[in-house]
Amino acid sequence: MCDQQKPAAYLRVGQIARAHGVHGEVKVLPLTADADRFYQLKQAYIERNGGYTPVEVGDARVQPEAVYLRLSCAQTREEADALKSLYLCVDRAHALKLPPGQYFVADMLGCRVEDTAGAHYGVLTDVLETGANDVYVIQGKQTLLVPAIKKLLYQVDIDGKRIVLEAGVLKEVGLFED
Repeated sequence: MCDQQKPAAYLRVGQIARAHGVHGEVKVLPLTADADRFYQLKQAYIERNGGYTPVEVGDARVQPEAVYLRLSCAQTREEADALKSLYLCVDRAHALKLPPGQYFVADMLGCRVEDTAGAHYGVLTDVLETGANDVYVIQGKQTLLVPAIKKLLYQVDIDGKRIVLEAGVLKEVGLFED
């Protein structure tokens, strides 16, 4: 088993779905927009019970539905089976650099959400992946669901933990749950 390290700033890049084969390979469902990143991934962390275990990564095969990897802490099918449903993470130093206007979901969670007219809606608590556009879940007096579209996002201030939505667009696309 690998040694535990103190939690730091880690980002989830995949979730281990199951063992693949008899030699410890795992099937990983990517949680990143660029699955090809796994070809360059050499070190990662397994998230388990609030801790992060470092693992070496090798032999990446990227398929349309999943990524198949060899992890240093899984040499047998049984060891790979024990990793099922756990998250594969990277530290901030090895995270992909995002272009302007794109943000890590982990950084957006917890941001206060308001609109350009000054109305406050609550806090971003979840991002749902729907296929066409992600959907932001904002918890306040009511739950607000909004599509993650460029014309709606007026300002995203990760350092200030604040998201401002374009009020006119919000009226068109926002959905309040009862």
